[in-house]
Amino acid sequence: MDMQNTGQDSGARRNPRTIAGKVHPLSSPSQQKSLHEYQNALQWMQEGKYEKARAAFEKLSRDCPVEIRERVHIHLAACSRHERRDGLSFSNTEEQFDYAISLLNTGFYEEARNQFEGILAADHKADYAYYGLAILESMTGRAEPCLEHLAKAIELNQRNRIQARSDSDFQDMADDPRFTELLYPEIP
Repeated sequence: MDMQNTGQDSGARRNPRTIAGKVHPLSSPSQQKSLHEYQNALQWMQEGKYEKARAAFEKLSRDCPVEIRERVHIHLAACSRHERRDGLSFSNTEEQFDYAISLLNTGFYEEARNQFEGILAADHKADYAYYGLAILESMTGRAEPCLEHLAKAIELNQRNRIQARSDSDFQDMADDPRFTELLYPEIP
């Protein structure tokens, strides 16, 4: 007997069958719709829109295909965790700033932005929050807002100019002449 022709070839893909032995369609319109809704919910989650993503995942959890049900429940739990974290309270803005920096360092840019903006909502003269936003904009490749936030941070506290000169988080801005001009202004 030829062992290679037994149908047990691990490389062959087999279509799933129902109990009655009928082949499942690979992608029904309802499965395609669920997949599209799942991708939208993932996008909202990546954008930091956890409430919107959670609502979409909750809807999907009721009637999604079995193939993605476990992932939907995992993402639903993650959205809930993020929403609880957004409800954090801080004893002062410096504590909130430290939290924002930790988010920034772990790549949660939108959450970090929300924290920096929360600090500024409480104290519009918080130079360190403008500085944090400048770093965030530099790290995400947004030169214009980076320069605006850094200029405001320097306006509020001249020490930010000295700090920015050696801050490696601004390495992507080093070749921009406007950045150099901001850090090393000509003295009349």
